[in-house]
Amino acid sequence: FGSRLACLSPGILALLAHTAAPLAETMAENEAATKGERVQCFGRKKTAVAVALVRTGSGQVRINGCPITTVKPDILRVKVYEPLLLLGKERYSKVDIRLRVKGGGYTTQVYAMRQAIAKGIVAYYQKFIDEASKKEIKDILMAYDRSLIVADPRRCEPKKFGGRSARARFQKSYR
Repeated sequence: FGSRLACLSPGILALLAHTAAPLAETMAENEAATKGERVQCFGRKKTAVAVALVRTGSGQVRINGCPITTVKPDILRVKVYEPLLLLGKERYSKVDIRLRVKGGGYTTQVYAMRQAIAKGIVAYYQKFIDEASKKEIKDILMAYDRSLIVADPRRCEPKKFGGRSARARFQKSYR
């Protein structure tokens, strides 16, 4: 492309440079405006990690590209809905939530998702709305279940030698 520009006259090159600069600026401003109001938060449980992208929108919640209504098993779907039900429609209808989930089993993925949703909404309110409403939301979530905001630090303990698991030892015989 650069070799084609070399054959153009200097006047045309100046005109191109003059029109391209404001166009690039307006494109950058539009991108900053659409990209601006979003936060990224994660939720963890054991080895499952869920990343929530919360942005200004119309109240859509998608998990790995699918609607939240497709979460399986059905019994655990309510667990994913918990942060949304606690906060009420008027609080999360202003945001779109996109989740990416990896690792762990289906139960731990559900717990990671609910934590990511809760932390994402709190972070969004802190960054783009106001501190008072963020505190109110955080208090509601903490009063219901602390694991919605604070991660569970428990992890699987590694196996040691001299036994079949982390703590159990092989049976000892004296004769």
